[in-house]
Amino acid sequence: MSRHVLPAAAEGPVLRDIHLPPAPSWWPPAPGWWLLAVFALLLASAGVVWWRRAHRRRHAHARILAEVDALAAQHAAAPDPQALAAGLHQLLRRIARRQDPHATQLRGDAWRETLARVPVDAPTLDRLLALEQAIYRPQPYDTSLALDAARRWLRAALAQRERRHA
Repeated sequence: MSRHVLPAAAEGPVLRDIHLPPAPSWWPPAPGWWLLAVFALLLASAGVVWWRRAHRRRHAHARILAEVDALAAQHAAAPDPQALAAGLHQLLRRIARRQDPHATQLRGDAWRETLARVPVDAPTLDRLLALEQAIYRPQPYDTSLALDAARRWLRAALAQRERRHA
């Protein structure tokens, strides 16, 4: 018997190894990644807006408290208790106007009620109310206590307004 050897072509086609498809491209990303990117951009922009507002608010608060320091420096350079009382009183009315638009026109008990809307202790409130009298009637008063009372009231008023807007 003779062995019959078939040519290679007769055995069938020559098969190559399995080819995998190309790796998926990184672009365009899947829809979930688009949503995540949009959410991250919104979150970042909200953070920037919040930071800018907080920065502006802190800067405004520092400017207001710097006005008290400027009045104290003016008083230290040229002691004039009436001018100090007038400056502090005007500053208090300007800040109180943020809570009550008619605060610049209030007198007596109405002005006391406007000042009392800010949570401060009674001695602080009394020192602030005494400023109005010190403007028109020259009388001795403790300027350092008046400055401290104004700072305390302004800090409380600014903090209260910040809590209200938050």
